[in-house]
Amino acid sequence: MKDIEEKFPRTLWIRLIIYIAVGHVFAAFLWLLFEVGANQ
Repeated sequence: MKDIEEKFPRTLWIRLIIYIAVGHVFAAFLWLLFEVGANQ
């Protein structure tokens, strides 16, 4: 595990987690738009 931590800095992990979180929120928002649009 030590080698992986040295290869990827902590800031990179934080940025990666933020990107994944934002991507999921955006995808959920789009899905919600389509669900509401299909029901109307």
